[in-house]
Amino acid sequence: MDTKKIIFTRSEMLEFNRQTLLKRGVSLESIADIAYKQQKRYSDDVTFELCLESVEKILSFRDVFHHVQLAAEIDRLAEEKMFQGPIQDIIFEDFGLFGIDETMGLDVAGLYGTIGQTNFGDIDVNKAGIVKDLNEFGKDDKQCHTFLDDIVGAIAAAASTRVAQITNEDLAELDDEGHNLFKVSGE
Repeated sequence: MDTKKIIFTRSEMLEFNRQTLLKRGVSLESIADIAYKQQKRYSDDVTFELCLESVEKILSFRDVFHHVQLAAEIDRLAEEKMFQGPIQDIIFEDFGLFGIDETMGLDVAGLYGTIGQTNFGDIDVNKAGIVKDLNEFGKDDKQCHTFLDDIVGAIAAAASTRVAQITNEDLAELDDEGHNLFKVSGE
């Protein structure tokens, strides 16, 4: 009996997602850059490292693993003209009234609530960094990034929201004079 593996560890899902994204021209650093620039507008304490850590954390989630894998595969199949009927052109041309790709993005960003979805809306409308690149490359006759540009934007939005939550949690632990309320004296 041939047993197929369909359940993966977090580290395996992160690595599969990293490889899938790289095959499609997306580095984790390029996603983290969008999160960093979005959060830097609100706090000087944001670090690129925290944004990259957040991207990696999000890419290790099972739901996000499924979204990334499905989005990349749909785009690849559209590039290879594997769909039949009008859906082939609708996906390949990234038709503006086709919103299923954004729905998938909202689902990923929604892992971090309404703020995650609001951050996704900002990234989707303003098309920064790699999201802009994917969108423009998708206008090429050979490439399709209809789903992946939204998933990448959503991952950046979720990472940005996670960073905001961590930063604000750190601020909440300070007293009025900026001292850590939970630091034991002598540390």
